[in-house]
This record gives sequence, C-alpha cells and structure tokens, in this order.
Amino acid sequence: MPVSFDGKLVVAISSRALFDLSDSHQVFEREGLDAFQDYQVAHEDDVLAPGDAFALVKKLLAINEMEEGRGRVEVILLSRNSSDTGLRVFNSIEHYGLPITRAAFAGGQSPHRYVPAFGAHVFLSTDAEDVRQVLEAGFAAATILSRGKMDPKDPTLRIAFDGDAVLFSDESEQVFQSDGLEAFAANEKSAARQPLSDGPFRGFLEALHQIQREFSPQHCPIRTALVTARSAPAHERVVRTLRSWGIRIDESLFLGGLPKGEFLRAFGADVFFDDQQGHCESASPHVAAGHVPHGISNPRPESE
Repeated sequence: MPVSFDGKLVVAISSRALFDLSDSHQVFEREGLDAFQDYQVAHEDDVLAPGDAFALVKKLLAINEMEEGRGRVEVILLSRNSSDTGLRVFNSIEHYGLPITRAAFAGGQSPHRYVPAFGAHVFLSTDAEDVRQVLEAGFAAATILSRGKMDPKDPTLRIAFDGDAVLFSDESEQVFQSDGLEAFAANEKSAARQPLSDGPFRGFLEALHQIQREFSPQHCPIRTALVTARSAPAHERVVRTLRSWGIRIDESLFLGGLPKGEFLRAFGADVFFDDQQGHCESASPHVAAGHVPHGISNPRPESE
C-alpha cells in the first residue's frame, strides 16, 4: 500500500538551515565544486553543529512523541548536495537522533522543485532564491535569517505570523503603498466583511490548526500568534477572514506600526514569518526570523 502524508504537517528544510555548513560552503565559494565534494567526503564522520532552524525542527518532531500527535509531523531534507556528499548530513541526523528518513539530494541544482512533489506545507532554507522560486510556484517558503533565542525549557512550539503577504494576500498592502495609510484604513473598513484572499502561508497555518484540534487547549504543544502592524479599524477584516477559514489563532497582536521585536519576545516565539526584510532583521535578536520574499514589498531585481 502506498505511503501517504494525508493528515500530516509536512515541513521541507534545506541542509544549511538544519545544520551549520559554513565551513564546507566557504570551501565551495573559494575553491569550487570539486574541492567542496572532496571536503565533505573527507569530513563525513565529523558531526555538524546545529543550524539556525535545528531547534525549531526538534520541537516540531517532538510532537510525534505525544499520543495525540503521534505520526502527525514529517520533516524532509532537501539539499543541493549529492547523495555522496550528503552522507555527512545524514550521519549528523543520526547522531542527534532526529527521525528524518526522507530526502532529496539535487546534485548541485536547486531542490525547490521537490517541494510540491512531497506535498510540503512549508520550505525553510537559507537560500533566498530557492525560497523565492517555491513561493512563485504557489507554496509557503521562508529564508531563515537567525536562530534567535529559542527557550529549550519550554516544550510548546510558538509560531508567529505577519498578516498581509504572509497569511493573507498583499491586496491591502498594495493600497497602503500606493495611496497611503488613510486610504488603506478606509479600504479595510469598507471591505470589513469581505474576506482577504489567501496568502502563501494559509495552508501551513491550516495544517498546524488541524494538529491543534487533536489536543485539549490546556495541553496543546503548538501555539500560534498573528503579529501585525494593523490596528483598529483594519483589524475587523482580519478577524472575519480567519473566521471564514474556520481557523483558530491563539493570540492576535494589532500593533499599529510599533516595532514587533519586544512583542515577539513576550509571546516567546520560536519563529516569526514576515514579508518585510526590515521587520525580520529587527525581530532576529528575539526569535528565529523567516523572511517571506513575497508580494509588493519584494519585487524581483530589475536585472532579472
């Protein structure tokens, strides 16, 4: 009988997000592919240090150890390595006892095309171009910028999302950038009962919500938050959109343009997804920040 990921949260992650591969990457940048391959083979028994998303992956996989969450999370490795040079990565996975058994080694090419093949709900990488290509294909993806300060003593996985261009489309952000704050507020008030279109992370949020429903609120290992620059009256459309999706989000912070970093620290976020690079950089001292290069705030360079 074929294996199915139905009912699972599927997370795809690059080897450089999971482990610190800075040493071998420097060899590649300095000396080229052949030297990189030789280096990886020569060091394949050397355990890699954890990367920026390592602690996040550990918390995700820990959900499988709970009775209500058993078998609900699948983490898949996507790597530009070949299977030969990727042996060091799998040796490190085994060393840390991570239950990751599926992988795609793309042999120097971008592995982004395997995201839909695996049915992944999100792709986490340190390569911004790979992330952009996944988003353009219609799937959630983020560039991990920083490990932040994850609290290993807190078993709860706390995930925070920006709204526009992340959970929702960037249709309202386009109004704000073209016509200003007053026009944005007026548009959101007049369209308060019209749900926003889907953003790239709706499916990921839905998959998290499906796992949350298996647990009692008092013992749920996942807690979500919306952390947005919106404020009243622009909050109503967001609330009604989530209601129309049938999704519960645990905490909602409408900050009216205040810096998000301290609020993310107060929430205890393990990761925060935002479409604006500046917000991610300001949040990075407090949390692992995932930049989502999507929407009007992230145009492709003209040279492309």
